[in-house]
Amino acid sequence: MRAVIQRVSSASVTIDGAVKSAIGPGLLILLGVGHEDGQEDWDWLVKKIAGLRIFNDEEGVMNRSVVDIDGEALVVSQFTLMASTKKGNRPSYIGAARHEKAIPMYEAFCKALSAAIGKPVGTGEFGADMKVALVNDGPVTICIDTKNKE
Repeated sequence: MRAVIQRVSSASVTIDGAVKSAIGPGLLILLGVGHEDGQEDWDWLVKKIAGLRIFNDEEGVMNRSVVDIDGEALVVSQFTLMASTKKGNRPSYIGAARHEKAIPMYEAFCKALSAAIGKPVGTGEFGADMKVALVNDGPVTICIDTKNKE
């Protein structure tokens, strides 16, 4: 799994002109699922994201997690994160999981993240044409790939 995590003041996802989900301060997570990913990937990634100390403490030091600040999370599926650009100029998405695997993994990730942060997680809609809006706070953007844990 690959995730792009952005610390946000606010974020939303709109589908067909209607806001599907919106959050205040917290994390916008763009999530890509690979065909080799499994439960160990989402378990590890959820724990890592919930514990990331990327929010400022009272001294302005990034020392708090989304849980510590009682923040929210919005998770948007994004198969293009699995792109390979090693050959030519057209990205290859051969590493992305097919819908029948990716959808249940995306849903399991969202459920596990919700449990980890203690509140519902906003979502997009898998496979939909989504418009994502955000106010990146910092800016702070972190990329994580579960295949590169070390």
